[in-house]
Amino acid sequence: MNRKIAFFDIDGTLTSEIDGSIPESVKVAIAKSRENGHLMFINTGRCMQNVEKRFRDIGFDGFVCGCGTNIYCRKPGTPNSTFTEIFHLEQPHNTVMSILKHARNFELDLLFESKNYVCFDMKRPLINDGAIKQYNAFINRGYDMNLNPEEESFSCDKFVIWFKNIDDIPYFCEVSDKFFDCIDRGGNFREFVPKGYSKSTGITAVLDYYNLDISDAFALGDSNNDLPMLLAVPNSIAMGNASPASLLDKVSFVTKNASDNGIEYALKHFNFI
Repeated sequence: MNRKIAFFDIDGTLTSEIDGSIPESVKVAIAKSRENGHLMFINTGRCMQNVEKRFRDIGFDGFVCGCGTNIYCRKPGTPNSTFTEIFHLEQPHNTVMSILKHARNFELDLLFESKNYVCFDMKRPLINDGAIKQYNAFINRGYDMNLNPEEESFSCDKFVIWFKNIDDIPYFCEVSDKFFDCIDRGGNFREFVPKGYSKSTGITAVLDYYNLDISDAFALGDSNNDLPMLLAVPNSIAMGNASPASLLDKVSFVTKNASDNGIEYALKHFNFI
């Protein structure tokens, strides 16, 4: 039996699209797949510090974080909790300041992300419900939200924004386009990833690390920021709850909703378990 490798998005893929919980069938299916010799990876837009313990406790062979900007792999034969960082791309402080200064010309909330911390621009009060909700979620998880992005030592891996006026986005991107690709996450939320990096480049790095062929790679996702990895592999799987619906036409298989044991259904279909 060929060893296969699967890459999972988190939100709406590993978690229920209804309440954000992790279905018990996800934990069982991933454990069985690993017992059968297959590799299981998270591939997420979240940076490592935001991959919560509840996800890490499922048991994975590694993590592609920050849309390919930070990658961790478990060496074969090592304990489940032992990972090697094989890649990390960090944005310099002058890039941070270019984004920060330009962002202050618009009605938007800005969140910088890195593998170790998150940082909102708090020079102005947060104005978007999504940003306020995220800020409070970080507070409730015990994050230090007092970092100052203007400190010379501050850097980031990527960033996101919530905005008031869609017409501002082309003007905001006049500066960000020099350094980042903009991903439309729907509504008033946008994700910015360093040019040349994506969930797809993360997959390539992991396959090289384990000397695996792309034909043995599977990707499972539910949203636009999963599209690079879904298009990169021959075995692309969309959750039944994927949004936008156009995503369903771009994959090789559509499984059930995340809340309806969609991960288990897909892994059974492709003989992981």
